[in-house]
Amino acid sequence: MNRGVYVFSQIMEFVDDYEFRKCVERYNGEYRIRKLSCRQQFTAMIFGQLAYRESLRDIITCLGAHEEKLYHLGFRQKIARNTLASANQKRDWRIYRDLAMVLIARARPMDPKSKEIIELDLDATVYLLDSTVIDLCLSLFGWARFDAQHSSIKLNMQLDLNGSIPAFFTITEGRVNDVNFLDEITFERGAYYVMDKGYLDYERWHKIHQAGTFFVL
Repeated sequence: MNRGVYVFSQIMEFVDDYEFRKCVERYNGEYRIRKLSCRQQFTAMIFGQLAYRESLRDIITCLGAHEEKLYHLGFRQKIARNTLASANQKRDWRIYRDLAMVLIARARPMDPKSKEIIELDLDATVYLLDSTVIDLCLSLFGWARFDAQHSSIKLNMQLDLNGSIPAFFTITEGRVNDVNFLDEITFERGAYYVMDKGYLDYERWHKIHQAGTFFVL
């Protein structure tokens, strides 16, 4: 009988409960919630991601096969597929975005690639701005409709040139123009921001200049 701590439980210990609760309370994530807490929802989805499950049904089936281990994996209740699906549909996604930013802030200093400094004659941080479009199923994600036949979301990224972990990100509908990402960034004084022509906007560039920051097109 295994008397140690499961690897999954050790990984979940890095998700500080205090910080998680702050994110949940910020968006009233558990207002009138009775069946499944945000923490349990998050635990189930992370389990599915790390176990390479392909659907909610797959996640629930896998958890059911290890029912005697669920408590030690961090689950405090059995989870039904419909309950998890409902939580994914109704919970505010910004809870998990804010949590991701907390974890990113902790992880970036530990990134091994951050020690592999790219030699540049610059005494400042260099950030790269870019985006990628993620296609979605139109019948399931009608709220993210891109055109008559497609749905999509756009992942906007701010990457530190000397690291592999994003410094900042946002998720928008696929049809939102890249240049809007500049409105979300807190610009670091003295840093350089490298971007392509999709971020062309002279008014926004002037604000970057006023922040004491540099941009390269």
